[in-house]
Amino acid sequence: MVQLMLFLIFMISSSYLVGVSQAQLRVGFYENSCPDAETVVRNVVGEAAATNQNVAPHLLRLHFHDCFVQGCEGSILIKNSPTAEKEAFGHQGLQGFDVIEKAKAQLEAACPGVVSCADIVALAARDAIVLANGPSYQVETGRRDGMVSDKSLADNMPDVTDSIEVLKAKFQQKGLTPKDLVVLSAAHTIGTTACFFMTNRLYNFSSNGGSDSSINPQFLPELTRTCPKNGDVNVRLSMDRGSEQRFDNQILKNIREGFAVLQSDASLYEDAATRSVVDSYFGFFAPFIGPLFEDDFAAAMIKMGRIDVKTGSQGTIRRVCSSFN
Repeated sequence: MVQLMLFLIFMISSSYLVGVSQAQLRVGFYENSCPDAETVVRNVVGEAAATNQNVAPHLLRLHFHDCFVQGCEGSILIKNSPTAEKEAFGHQGLQGFDVIEKAKAQLEAACPGVVSCADIVALAARDAIVLANGPSYQVETGRRDGMVSDKSLADNMPDVTDSIEVLKAKFQQKGLTPKDLVVLSAAHTIGTTACFFMTNRLYNFSSNGGSDSSINPQFLPELTRTCPKNGDVNVRLSMDRGSEQRFDNQILKNIREGFAVLQSDASLYEDAATRSVVDSYFGFFAPFIGPLFEDDFAAAMIKMGRIDVKTGSQGTIRRVCSSFN
């Protein structure tokens, strides 16, 4: 009798574990159900990047913003509603939606109802990074699309004006470490930002006004020329001085030397934990035995891509990424 009970417990436990394992993300999730899925996404991203050099940062940012609100489940893509998540203040300026929709349309023609929009966003981000000379990595797939998109849920997005303590706390809430914060922030190595996000840092940083004292004095005139007081806040500037179009660790060097553009990036050097991560890529022996930024970034992207995912029977597979079925 005892043996029978143990056997039944074992069978139930085994069935549960199998069910759980089948519901997890894995590399090659579509290898049988839609074998060309990754190729289709890669080609669409490549075509878009051939005519628009900003496609890479747009798609990378889109993945980040999707994952940090309700997890990596495609809710950022829903539109045609004033309360949709993409309408949140923290998501302003997001682009790349057309690339995701084009890839989805091609995948629906080839494999209807199979590939999720959330997975397309994750794959497109990886392919965009590669096109910007960044690291390639295997993307785990098997995500399903969320069924809620509400801009009020985006209130806790990391913000360029957040202190380092707040940034660390927000990343920790998503299961990400200070190291992840540093390397994911370094995604700012490609792309631009608007003067709108520089106004306080340049002209009203403290109660007495003035600029952020952490800005290198050699850099400050350059910033104020690009973003003059009471000037056009829509003017854009590179987030990585000297390396806007190439994915590399130049932005971390800029942060060390006071040439960070964004306040949130500069704050990475104000905290002991994050400062040590930044410095680890530039020590005397770093080229020989130190960590590799590209490897760490790829690992952090994979980790971010697991945030609160929906798998198995959760969520849905949208037919069109911008609307619910």
